[in-house]
Amino acid sequence: MIGQKDMEMVDLKSLYRRMKSELDAAVLSAMAGANYINGPEVSLLAANLSKYLDVDYVVPCGNGTDALQMALMALDLKPGDEVITAAFSFVASAEVIALLGLKPVFVDVDPVTFNISSDLLEAAITPRTRVVLPVHLFGQAAAMNDIMRVADKHHLYVVEDVAQSLGADYHYRGGKKKLGTIGHIGCTSFFPTKNLGGCGDGGACFTNDERLAAKMEMLAGHGSSKRYYHDVVGFNSRLDTLQAAILNVKLNYLDEFLSIRQKIATRYNAGLAGLQDLAVPGMDALATHTYNQYTIRVFNGGRDRLQKYLKEQGVSSRVYYPVPLHHQKAFENWADGISRPVAENLCGDVLSLPVHTEMSLQDVDRVVRTIKEFYKS
Repeated sequence: MIGQKDMEMVDLKSLYRRMKSELDAAVLSAMAGANYINGPEVSLLAANLSKYLDVDYVVPCGNGTDALQMALMALDLKPGDEVITAAFSFVASAEVIALLGLKPVFVDVDPVTFNISSDLLEAAITPRTRVVLPVHLFGQAAAMNDIMRVADKHHLYVVEDVAQSLGADYHYRGGKKKLGTIGHIGCTSFFPTKNLGGCGDGGACFTNDERLAAKMEMLAGHGSSKRYYHDVVGFNSRLDTLQAAILNVKLNYLDEFLSIRQKIATRYNAGLAGLQDLAVPGMDALATHTYNQYTIRVFNGGRDRLQKYLKEQGVSSRVYYPVPLHHQKAFENWADGISRPVAENLCGDVLSLPVHTEMSLQDVDRVVRTIKEFYKS
């Protein structure tokens, strides 16, 4: 619209300006120290995250995909072993399974949380199943009480992908825990748009298992626990000292920033309530939602038309994700011809609206107004 600035999905420039003095000081200090690889800021971030998450060990690495790979490699799996994961998610969760010669097994998702359906989980288990890899999508928790109950019953590892949900709380077996600390290993990404995002790539794994932590640290350092002595075939995945310095600053604001996202979501929920053919994000009563994405469902084939209208009015939106994993060409070798109807329907319905720390409630009202105008037209 004339006179209105286009509204983007994120506003990293404004976020930087908000934190400029602290971020600049942290970067300059790291530069002056000249320990660009494995500098003290990396160890400090691991300690700070360990305290924030109330977990014993944090192993930083180069990115979130590497974190998933590092976690699965630490479990000593064999080619052909099966890893169960959600049919509706970003590709990384399934990608690392296939790269390691394992078999991805795709389970349909819950229509409210968009996460792996715990009701369907047990039926997907075979004698070759070794791991369940739930993705806490868009900031919403998977049903970890049920997932852990099934995993414990069948003696399976659980690797949590919390790349979009870092900082969320979950009421687990009578107590409160952070997502990513309930299973055997949690994995996250520090991609700039995440809840805790750097100014480049980064990632980390969390665990309370000392043996797994030592194995992951060794794997990410070329399979070496002593320099130039390599016990296993590993790879090279290090979190840059500069990124760690930035993340140490941003971690201090994580809960505040999550609160901002939650207030934005509350405003969206109120404004969009009652619109026919549109559903706001569901909510698990056992968890907090971090709203890394605010994702609505638009029914009866209206999603693409609404997205086009929003774009014409200067409002960005995104489709996360247009193709379910079991229909991706990359995974055709594991295709079983079985439909996952919820995941398939979501790919035609979902639309993510702007939500970020620099967004005002007036910005939210503008998006809501635009959507209501679409339905009136």
